[in-house]
Amino acid sequence: MKKVWSTTTLAVAMAFAMPAFAEKTMNTDIAIIGGGLSGLAAGVQAVQGGAKVVVLEKQAKVGGTGNFCEGFFAAESKIQKRIGINVSKDAAFKMIMEYSHWKANGALAKAFVDKSAETIEWMDKLGIKIEYVGVGGFGGPLTWHVIAPGPDYPDKNSHDFHCARVINVFNKFILDNGGMVLTQTPGTDLIKDGNKIVGVKAKDKEGEEIKINAKAVIVATGGFANNKEMIKKYAPEFTDIIPVGNIGKDGDGIRMAEAAGASLEGMAVMQLYRPGLAGFHPADQMIAAAVQPYFWVGPNAERYTDESNVEFWPSSGNSLARIGGVAYSIYDDATRKHVVDDGIEMPLGEWVLQGTKLTKWEESFNKELARKRGNVFKANSLEDLAKQIGLDPVALKASVEKMNAAAAARTDGEFNKNPKFLRPIATPPFYATKLLPRMLGTLGGVRVTAKAEAVDAKGVKIPGLYAVGTDAGGLYGDTYDLLLGGSTAGFAANTGRIAAENALIYTGIAKAKK
Repeated sequence: MKKVWSTTTLAVAMAFAMPAFAEKTMNTDIAIIGGGLSGLAAGVQAVQGGAKVVVLEKQAKVGGTGNFCEGFFAAESKIQKRIGINVSKDAAFKMIMEYSHWKANGALAKAFVDKSAETIEWMDKLGIKIEYVGVGGFGGPLTWHVIAPGPDYPDKNSHDFHCARVINVFNKFILDNGGMVLTQTPGTDLIKDGNKIVGVKAKDKEGEEIKINAKAVIVATGGFANNKEMIKKYAPEFTDIIPVGNIGKDGDGIRMAEAAGASLEGMAVMQLYRPGLAGFHPADQMIAAAVQPYFWVGPNAERYTDESNVEFWPSSGNSLARIGGVAYSIYDDATRKHVVDDGIEMPLGEWVLQGTKLTKWEESFNKELARKRGNVFKANSLEDLAKQIGLDPVALKASVEKMNAAAAARTDGEFNKNPKFLRPIATPPFYATKLLPRMLGTLGGVRVTAKAEAVDAKGVKIPGLYAVGTDAGGLYGDTYDLLLGGSTAGFAANTGRIAAENALIYTGIAKAKK
């Protein structure tokens, strides 16, 4: 399995540490731009198939956003079957397509779903185990295969946990089996020979250019969550959206692929997350209290949604975007005591579990209150609270009275919210937290085939070019789907594998299955 590099290639690799002014050149079978979840999955698959592999990673360490996910989608996995979970591939595929009103790329979605169970077994053989199978959104099918902690957690490596465990295993496998992973070395441009992609140019951490001749290139740079210009261009309603867990996601791979003639698809689709504030960890207890599904108002001091749609984050994000992207979660001291003493009713995934008592709420809230940044507010009257926020006090009082009447009657006449989430706002002091749109990444990218091959505007394949993970568009219609838990991470790993398998065939290293 281990691939031996040529003397020339090793000499070039050794020369990396030496001062030089000429462009460095490397030769490989498959070059992968991006060392996140999709790129490393592709790297492992390619190495297993006998290819020489170079992975380029922009950051100082691999993983990127892939370090923060918790589990993978799969249908008909062995563990699902063993414990009696019946989620067929057919049902999962139809759910994806019906959710998107068939705006999704059906061939790509089917390839992903059909590969998903085998990928769980593939990871198992690499030493990646499943802790449990759960749901994505409340009441959804049991498809979310949550990754168990690795053997080095917590004593040796506190980051050998959930998808960070996957990253650790993938990275080690590539390095142990002859692959190369070059960190702080972003890809900059694809190299073309006629209509074929034959390599990629990169820059190392010293700023020196590297030319990597490759028989195939896989683009896996993770989307464009940190590129405000691209977001403004493709999804203007989300121009000020807050990226969570994304660093350096500037759309590099999408830009390179487009410059090489690739068409784009679904660029307006965001992986919408629960609303919140910039600079706060997903497990922050002040945010956890604010996103409980109780009482949210927009700039006009009126409720604008069924707050319980936060259990399906994309719905919550969409409703917030519709009113301009600013809202306020308002609750009284009785509700504050409830979430501190009794625990929360709406969990934040694996970050803050259902029933968690928010004993650190006061510390987080008061710290932000002292900063006076206009994110949180506290007052002994609703009128004062409204004035602090900049809301119409009369309008806010009217909205509160409606909610209090709904809580007393156990019926929400405005949005038909589940009565268990109806709580009055009556006991001072009163608290407010600003809510802004947040996302876990972008979901649009290069238009691809079911084999992850990049295509141009006419649907013609660009030989030697593949796009995977959040650099590939087409899985989602117009809204991120939380029904099938683990779909984005699963899509990353599965498309990475699919691209590598087909690149192995394209390069002649492997034969196509009959």
